Amino acid sequence: MKIFITGCWGARYLDWTRFGGKESYMEWTMAPSAMAIAAEIVISELTQNGHEAYWVGGCIRDELLGRPVHDMDITTSALPEEVIAIFARSVPTGLAHGTVTVIQDGCAFEVTTYRTESGYVDHRRPEHVFFVNDVKEDLRRRDFTINAICCGLNGELIDPFEGEKDLQLQVIRCVGDAEERFDEDALRMLRCIRFASVLDFSIAKNTWRGLMRQRDKLAHIAVERVRAELDRIVEGPHPLRGLGMLARCELLARGKAPFPWTGTDMAAAAALTAGIGELESARLRWALLLHALKQSAQEADVLLRAWTFSGTTRSGVVQVLRVREAWTAAIEAMPPGTGGMEGLRRQWIAAVLAFGVEAAEGWLSLLAILPAAAPALPAVVSPAASSAFSVVESTEASTTPAAVNVQAAREWIAQMPLTSLSELEITGNELVGALDKRPGPWLGKMLNGLLQAVASGDLPNDKQLLLLEAKRMDRHER
Repeated sequence: MKIFITGCWGARYLDWTRFGGKESYMEWTMAPSAMAIAAEIVISELTQNGHEAYWVGGCIRDELLGRPVHDMDITTSALPEEVIAIFARSVPTGLAHGTVTVIQDGCAFEVTTYRTESGYVDHRRPEHVFFVNDVKEDLRRRDFTINAICCGLNGELIDPFEGEKDLQLQVIRCVGDAEERFDEDALRMLRCIRFASVLDFSIAKNTWRGLMRQRDKLAHIAVERVRAELDRIVEGPHPLRGLGMLARCELLARGKAPFPWTGTDMAAAAALTAGIGELESARLRWALLLHALKQSAQEADVLLRAWTFSGTTRSGVVQVLRVREAWTAAIEAMPPGTGGMEGLRRQWIAAVLAFGVEAAEGWLSLLAILPAAAPALPAVVSPAASSAFSVVESTEASTTPAAVNVQAAREWIAQMPLTSLSELEITGNELVGALDKRPGPWLGKMLNGLLQAVASGDLPNDKQLLLLEAKRMDRHER
């Protein structure tokens, strides 16, 4: 049997084939076949034991939109203990809320009993859960119409709140009264913006109005949950859309750890983030966002800690901003004439050695997409830098000061014979022995001086020559 469905994505068919002698399962087009077949077995077992069971929520939404389906949730009239009795491999992951995780053919499915909720605690968790027999009552408690659709083995969509229509209209709309939905669970306000951003949808007027009236309730939500939603906005396919909505509603300023994406400077900040979608790396998107907010590396570190970012992400973002600060200081200190460019080259190499090639390349990626990214370079450049400019003279667009700066800096990195102490052809122990001195602060200073000299092209990376230079440096210090 084929079920004909129409939508804003155009006409398409959901193909149903025979399973167990009955017309019983859909040939999903956007889900892994193994997961789809395993889910069909779970639903079939439930229905064969006298219960109702449906696919529900995001898997139906994404299949209708032609987006990849990564997981499948199942809703059922069976009570949790009845689900456990049917499936040998099941885990009671949330019995208080009616959820049992069923393991079928290596795939995990959350199977949840039809329920209604009331008395939400801290605008997040329901205090009372009541199991019901009507799937429409279960759909009524859900957040948005596009997530309140279910589908059974017979291929019929159960869609009492016209979620399919809203998919066609490309709109995010709350189920029922928006103020009530956001009051029940304040995190839904960020989920609303996240869905609109990721799907490139608009938000229904009444839903937006309800969000604005309830936005202060975000203060009840844990920072970790807020950050998880913001991550998905910033790292999604349409980050500017989500960031624009967040700026207009000033929602982030109302959280437990306020994020400064608000205020009078938002127009300038928004202009600086115009190219954020061009950045593939989440780390660079966050670095650009914090750069646009005029956050120093130290301020960014404090903010990212408060927002519970992982140490790896936080360190990566902060290092990019430290490179930015070194680059900006070098640009501002440039005198006119031939010495200016050479000084910039040396300070850039020092920044690369201090903060790493990855962070330096990251800052250059940001610099390349920023409007008016860098001040003009001096009219006269040194011979050491001239090769860096020759490759950017082919087009008018690439000969802007910003393009020249970025290309020059990339060339300087490529020309560095080494980028870390581990590559230096002399060790600290060898220096201690050759100079007959006890280890101390002098050793790190000398190693870094030798590293800078080799990286800048002043000295070959040769052990004997490095030792001679070390002895000269030691005599000079005396």
